[in-house]
Amino acid sequence: MDLDLRLVRYFTVVAEHLNFGRAATALHLAQPSLSRQIQRLEDQLGVRLFDRTPQGSRLTEAGRVFLPRAQELLGAARESALAVRAVAPSRTITIGYIADLVITPAVRELRRRYPDARIRTRHLDWQETSALPEHEVDALVARMPLPLPSDRFQVRVLYEEPRVLVMSPAHRLAGKESVALDDLDEELEACAGSPAIWSVPRPLGPARVSAGPSGEDSFEDKVELVAEGHSILILPRGDGRTTLREDLVTVPLDGIDPCQVVLATHTGDRNPLVTAFREIAGTHLGAG
Repeated sequence: MDLDLRLVRYFTVVAEHLNFGRAATALHLAQPSLSRQIQRLEDQLGVRLFDRTPQGSRLTEAGRVFLPRAQELLGAARESALAVRAVAPSRTITIGYIADLVITPAVRELRRRYPDARIRTRHLDWQETSALPEHEVDALVARMPLPLPSDRFQVRVLYEEPRVLVMSPAHRLAGKESVALDDLDEELEACAGSPAIWSVPRPLGPARVSAGPSGEDSFEDKVELVAEGHSILILPRGDGRTTLREDLVTVPLDGIDPCQVVLATHTGDRNPLVTAFREIAGTHLGAG
């Protein structure tokens, strides 16, 4: 049986919180997605790991038996990854980058300096920041917030991005040179784990885009609401996921803190490629 270590980690987090909602928040996942991943693990094992109740969740007998073994499995995987990298620390590195961020200049320079090294890149969804603590990547370029404990990870700010207001061309603020937060009548709420900030959509009647089981739409679904004029969106200026759409416009937004783009690595990582990438990223990556 081939167990997916990511699913095993999700199980241990749910077992810690005994609540799918709180576990999903800790993992920066949507609750329905986490429930599906646990169901996948249960299907692989052929047992039910949790009993779901209105008050929360509790481990089944099989879940209680599996928990210490799951923790041992994750610990062994971490130790194995560290041991392998210690044998040949200068030959390989995997660099993860979130969503639309561009790391090409730094990766190109790293390859120029280390032509014989195995340098890989991995594109990640904004929810996949766990790739670093799970040792799936050695370095991670992402936007804050980044849920990593400071005693285990080194986080360096590479640059800051001003934020912009994204809206329909028909919105009352479209076409302005800039907008202040005080100009907004809409109530705003942040997406968990994401630098995006949304207005609360106005009631849309029966034609409203239906949400998932948790009441949360995907990024694309929410952008559709913005394009239809039912909501607004605040994004970092460098986020290119909406700029190619002709039915959306952006306006610079004043009075809100910029978004920080950071490089995160494991504290004490002695891989020379990681050390070199820290230095290169600081000089070759920027807001453009």
